[in-house]
Amino acid sequence: MSNKQVEQYNNDGYVCPIRALTPEEAENFRNRMDALEASEPDLWSRSKIKPHLMMTWFNELIRHPKILDAVEDVLGPDILAWATGHFDKKPRDPGFVSWHQDATYWGLSEPSVVTAWVALTPSRHENGCMRVIPGTHTTGQLPHKDTVNQHNLLSRGQDVEVQVDEARAVDLELQPGEISLHHTMLIHGSEPNHSDTRRLGITIRYVAAHVRQTSGFKDSATLVRGIDRYGHFLTEPQPTQDFDPPVVAFYNDIVGEIRSRKEAIAAQAKSAGS
Repeated sequence: MSNKQVEQYNNDGYVCPIRALTPEEAENFRNRMDALEASEPDLWSRSKIKPHLMMTWFNELIRHPKILDAVEDVLGPDILAWATGHFDKKPRDPGFVSWHQDATYWGLSEPSVVTAWVALTPSRHENGCMRVIPGTHTTGQLPHKDTVNQHNLLSRGQDVEVQVDEARAVDLELQPGEISLHHTMLIHGSEPNHSDTRRLGITIRYVAAHVRQTSGFKDSATLVRGIDRYGHFLTEPQPTQDFDPPVVAFYNDIVGEIRSRKEAIAAQAKSAGS
């Protein structure tokens, strides 16, 4: 990134847009995803958490050098890909993301974490692009409440418990192959897709190698650049094929641990509220 972009990230908590993939590369990743979806109808239910372990195209994407070049300007030279996600809004999709901070339930030791949002289709205001509230990454961790709405794309429907000035919101509009970066504490969300155009984005959560999991459960990550001098996370295997059996076994172990931890946290929150 340019010095101006790095300054913007530090001041506002985000940078957008950054050209990382060529349009042809973005189309290739999207086509490989679509082909796998066609052959695996339950693709995303099978690989909702850490899908980069299950699909070769996704594992290639987290290692893309142009994405890592931008992330390095924020996190430094030693980078782990810790978590990934898939946000696909079909035309007229009512799905939305409530205002929230990413780090709320992650249990990481510090906010040396950045999310790369990779556009595989155009992401515009009319089809529900991500929106951010600039500068809110400096407020620290804010309280959130869990909500229930079938159209909320967040697993817990978390909603920040502060008054959000939506007049300050900025749309992070992207073309295929462009990315945005945002800080783990930045308040952000998105609205439904009111258009006839699909909005498909991939999220990659990168952490500096010194960050660790504090929630008391087993966690894993993939070293994608530099050196891991700390070993805070289990080393993730790299799939040689989609749903590579040894990697699937590793995935099931790790995801089972994560789900158990989430259930425990949810039970604690319910008990505290009763």
